[in-house]
Amino acid sequence: MIPPRTWLRQMRIGSYVLHSLRGRLADLYYGWRMIAVGSMLRILGGGLYFYGFSVFFLPLSQDLSLSRASTSLVFSLARAQGAFEGPIAGYFMDRHGPRPLMIMALMMTGIGHMLLSGVHSYVTLLIVYMGVVSLSFHAGFMDAPMLIANTWFIRKRTMAMALISGSIGIGGFIFTPILSAVVHAFGWRQAAFACGIVFMVVGMPLALLVRRSPESIGLLPDGDRVLPGHIDQTQDGRASEEINFTLAQALRTSSFWFIVSATAIRVIVLSAINVHYVALMVWKGVSEQRAAYFLAAQALMSVPSHLLFGWIGDLLPKPKLMATCMLLAFGSMCVLARVHSEWAILIFIALFSVVESTFPVNWSTVGEYFGRKNFAKIRGSMSFVSTWGSVIGPVSAGAIYDHTRSYELVIWSSAALLVVASLLYASVKKPLPPTQASRPRMSE
Repeated sequence: MIPPRTWLRQMRIGSYVLHSLRGRLADLYYGWRMIAVGSMLRILGGGLYFYGFSVFFLPLSQDLSLSRASTSLVFSLARAQGAFEGPIAGYFMDRHGPRPLMIMALMMTGIGHMLLSGVHSYVTLLIVYMGVVSLSFHAGFMDAPMLIANTWFIRKRTMAMALISGSIGIGGFIFTPILSAVVHAFGWRQAAFACGIVFMVVGMPLALLVRRSPESIGLLPDGDRVLPGHIDQTQDGRASEEINFTLAQALRTSSFWFIVSATAIRVIVLSAINVHYVALMVWKGVSEQRAAYFLAAQALMSVPSHLLFGWIGDLLPKPKLMATCMLLAFGSMCVLARVHSEWAILIFIALFSVVESTFPVNWSTVGEYFGRKNFAKIRGSMSFVSTWGSVIGPVSAGAIYDHTRSYELVIWSSAALLVVASLLYASVKKPLPPTQASRPRMSE
C-alpha cells in the first residue's frame, strides 16, 4: 500500500506537470493548432477517400462486373471535377476563408459514402460518386488545408504544409488495413456506409474550429509579435516585404507554367499507381490483403518523408529538391519493373513515397513565389490544369491493363514521365516581383 505522504507527493508532481503542459499549450502559436485541425481532416480524407478507393477498387469492380478501365474512369472523372472546382473554390476561399467549404465537403462526402453503399449499376455509381461523394472533396480536403498553412505561416510555410500533406499518409496507414479487414469480413458496401458515418461524426466538429487567418484574431504569420503602432511589422521591427502576385500576373510568368506542367505529370503517375496499387500488387503475385498492408506501409513511409522534405524545403532551393525527388521516383519504377520479391517491393515503397512527399514543397514554392493574398486563386488555377493528371493516369493504366493483361507498360511509361517532370522542376526560376517585371528596361 502506498503511504499517504508518498501519494500526496505524487499528486503534487502530477498537478505540476499538468499545469506546466497547459501553460506551454497556451503559449503555443495558434497557427499550429490550425495545422493540427487541417492535418486531422486530411487524415480522414486521405485514409477513407484517397487510399480507400484502392481498397474498394477490386471488390467494387467485381460486384458490378466492371472492367478496370471503367472502374478507373469513375475515380478519374471525380478528379476532373476537382479541376473545374479549383478556380471557383479559390476565389471563394480568398473571399470567405476555408471553413465554409470544409463543412460542405464533409457533409457531401459523408452522405455520399452512405449512398455509395446502395449502388447496383454503373450509371448509379457514376451519379453518386461524382454528384455527391467527390463533388466538393478536392476543395474542402485538399485546397482548404493548404490555404490554412499558407495563410498562417511564411518562414515555416514548407514545414506547415508538410505536416498537413503528410497526414494523408497517416490516414492511409491507419485506415487502409481497417478498411481492408471490414471489406473482407462484411463487404465493401458496409465499409462504405461506415466511412460516411466517420466523416460526419468526427470531421464536422473539427471543421468548426478553423479560423480564417492570424490577422482575424489579432496575430501575425509565424507567431510574430505585433509591435505597438506597427501592425504591419514583423517581430524584428522590419516592414513586411511579402510580395503578392495577382492571378493575371502569375499567369504571365514561366515559373507558373513549369510548376503546373511538372505537377500534372507527377499527378498522372501518382494517381495511376495509387488507384491500381492493390491490383498491381496482385499482378505481381501478392494477395489482396497483403497488398493492402503494402499500401498502408507506403502511406506510413510518406509521413517521415514529408517531414524530412518539409524541413529541407525551408533550407534548400525547392525546384532542385523536387527535381531530385522525381529522379528517386524514377528509380522506384525501375525496381518495381525488374524485381518480384517482397524486399524489392519495400525498396519501391521507400523510393516512390517521395512522389507524394513533394506536394508540400510544390505548394510552398507557389506560396513563396506568388504570396499569400491570392494563393487560393493561383493554386486553384494550377489545379485546374494539374488535376487532369488524375483523369489521364488511372484510366490510361486501366486501358493498358485491359488490352495487354499486364502493368509493365504502365510502369515504364511512369518512369519516363518522372524524368520529364524532373527536367521541368529543374527549369523553375523565382519570378521578378510584379512591379519590377512590368517596369520597362532601360536601353544600354
